[in-house]
Amino acid sequence: MGSNIPMVSLSSSNVNIPLIGLGTAVSPFPGPEAIKEAVLNAIELGYHHFHSAAAYYSEKPLGEAIAVALSHGLINSRDELFISSKLWCCDAHYDRVLPGLQLSLRLHTGHQ
Repeated sequence: MGSNIPMVSLSSSNVNIPLIGLGTAVSPFPGPEAIKEAVLNAIELGYHHFHSAAAYYSEKPLGEAIAVALSHGLINSRDELFISSKLWCCDAHYDRVLPGLQLSLRLHTGHQ
């Protein structure tokens, strides 16, 4: 992790999380390749904290960038990264929460 990014210890564990992360909401949407490239550049700069959402259309390119970063040795493990996302309001119904979360998790790991 970049030495200039401050960390804070999570009270529920011994894990340190970066206080500064990269948000992936962009308007107008630049396309998945631009998001993927931005995430890869951020990882190279030392960012290990990313935020996305289904409504941003950034979950899939984020997952693809993580897969590339792993294959190029920019990170050793997905466990080095902190990813937050939003479950969108259309998925906030009792029968849609679990499928919405599972889709987000698959996209963040680069799996469909």
